[in-house]
Amino acid sequence: MCGITGIFGNLRKDEFDSSIYKMSSELFHRGPDDYGVWIDENNGIAFGHRRLSILDLSFSGHQPMVSPCGRFTIIFNGEIYNHLQLRDRLNGSANNYSWIGHSDTETLVYAFSKWGIDKTLKNLVGMFAIAVWDSKSKELFLIRDRFGEKPLYYGWSGKAFIFGSELKSLRSYKYFNSRIDRKALSIYMQHVNVPAPYSIFQNVYKLEPGCILKISKNGTYAPPTSTPFSPFDSDGFSIKYWYSLSEVAKFNQKNCINDDVEAIELLETALEDSVRSQLISDVPLGAFLSGGIDSSIIVSLMQKLSINPVKTFTIGFEDEAFNEAKHAAKVAKYLGTDHNELYVTADEAYKVIPDLCNLYDEPFADSSQIPTYLVSKMARQNVKVALSGDAGDEFFGGYNRYLWGTRIWNKLKFMPSSLRHVLGSAMQKVPVSTWDHIGTLLPNRYSINLIGDKAHKLAYRLKYVNSIDDVYRSLVTEGYKKESLVYGGSCTLETRLNNAGIVSGMSDPEHRMMLWDSLTYLPDDILTKVDRAAMGVSLETRMPFLDHRVVELAWRLPLDMKIRNGQGKWPIRQILYKYVPKDLIERPKAGFAIPVGQWIRGPLRGWTNDLLNEQRIQREGYFNADAVKIILEQHMNGSHDWSHRLWAILMFQSWVEKM
Repeated sequence: MCGITGIFGNLRKDEFDSSIYKMSSELFHRGPDDYGVWIDENNGIAFGHRRLSILDLSFSGHQPMVSPCGRFTIIFNGEIYNHLQLRDRLNGSANNYSWIGHSDTETLVYAFSKWGIDKTLKNLVGMFAIAVWDSKSKELFLIRDRFGEKPLYYGWSGKAFIFGSELKSLRSYKYFNSRIDRKALSIYMQHVNVPAPYSIFQNVYKLEPGCILKISKNGTYAPPTSTPFSPFDSDGFSIKYWYSLSEVAKFNQKNCINDDVEAIELLETALEDSVRSQLISDVPLGAFLSGGIDSSIIVSLMQKLSINPVKTFTIGFEDEAFNEAKHAAKVAKYLGTDHNELYVTADEAYKVIPDLCNLYDEPFADSSQIPTYLVSKMARQNVKVALSGDAGDEFFGGYNRYLWGTRIWNKLKFMPSSLRHVLGSAMQKVPVSTWDHIGTLLPNRYSINLIGDKAHKLAYRLKYVNSIDDVYRSLVTEGYKKESLVYGGSCTLETRLNNAGIVSGMSDPEHRMMLWDSLTYLPDDILTKVDRAAMGVSLETRMPFLDHRVVELAWRLPLDMKIRNGQGKWPIRQILYKYVPKDLIERPKAGFAIPVGQWIRGPLRGWTNDLLNEQRIQREGYFNADAVKIILEQHMNGSHDWSHRLWAILMFQSWVEKM
């Protein structure tokens, strides 16, 4: 795992030297073990690399690395889990090539030289962000993995095209123009993150998952005049998919596995193979364990494949409504793992908040970023690699919206829009505390954690939904079809979420939701959250559910095999019950949330009032001060729960303050 950065343009050698070293140093946390710089002044290209040594700890894994033929120079962030198998294939066609070490980087660069870039990518199993300079074609290639596990930013600034794993490296470039994109800020307020391909800055973008960017010298002179969604092609600059999840999902849905026994056997084999491949490491390795379905199945398979007890890590909270540590402890005890838990007080959690803006170097407001960082920090004291259960929900129907979205719409679609508006208003008038009390009266099977917050969220948006797809969008965005809080912003900016074409042909609304989540929420929120939190403490994370063979198998399962008897992730549950008793697992889905709404009213009140001071908001000029004042007052007096919206504003304000 590493940090990569680079410059491509017409710069003097001294400008390259001063810039690339500074840009690389900003990524120290992603790679404290080693660093490297490569400069080709004649072609105007420079690479910088920071290394977190996981495979081949020797200098043989040093980057940037040049192919044996001299044509390709690469920097690489990630892991290629099947690189030893690729070596065997390469050895079969090689001319007695003598491997220098056993790093996956060496395997990758040699594969490029023997097979070319396109063929190599299709044979990779892993997570990665790669920069490749082709000295023959005089072109730079930027490549991102299939699902977006590893980040990659790029943009135009001053005299050059620049790129890097994080915005920190780009911002340190001396010609960088840090103009905030107000349209991007507007969609941040809806998504609580800045979705790809946008970034918070003008003329800076994120490469979308599964994409390859190609740029020649001509493409470095000026940014494109329109947003570079893939596919994109202009003079000297292009982006295309090398892997399209949308196409894969639609194709595999036409080739469903309808036999339960066959599906479970295939899935268990695929998951076990994925976990086995991700256990390869030259440094200590462990796993996050929440006690939920996804993390429990990953740890179960790890323990099955391991000789020694697996090291597992859990964060606990004093507030029982947000504490899953006790469930994790029971699963860990049953499996016999070497379990580590840390109970965090509210005061300890508060202390993390001022550092979030540095950790997430553009505005990011999923509040589970706090426990994710805390559990990563704890794990890093014991291991250098941690496996996680992330991405099981998106591919196997785990989120509550897949269970409730269609039910809600089926009850509402015959109602006139005026009546839905009245219903939403009525639900809003019921206080959050009352909804929470109602939730305690429901049978366990139908229990929903934090029902008050979710009821208010749903009620607010009921006024605007006109289809099942609208219901979905309303559940995954903040302020849907609400007037913008942002001066100079626009809520109509194109995103993947409002592109119906990427889910066209999916007859089941639940499968459309899953595909949208996999293309938007997963890379832009979940994977961003985990990457920044973990890499902030120099910890590599791996996600067995994101082995593309597991994902492609998931899309071959019909909907009733994923959601059955009112529960999602049915096939995962059947496999898990082989390893862990059902009664240790079955409980309402809680997520990894924290009570930010309560904190804003209580211990964070002073910090909140300072950042949202009316005069300050007016002076900075990003938000409508009157609108911010209203929602803050309504939240503080308890008449509304605006915790998500306020947290988004606070995270932006905190970020701007440190920018």
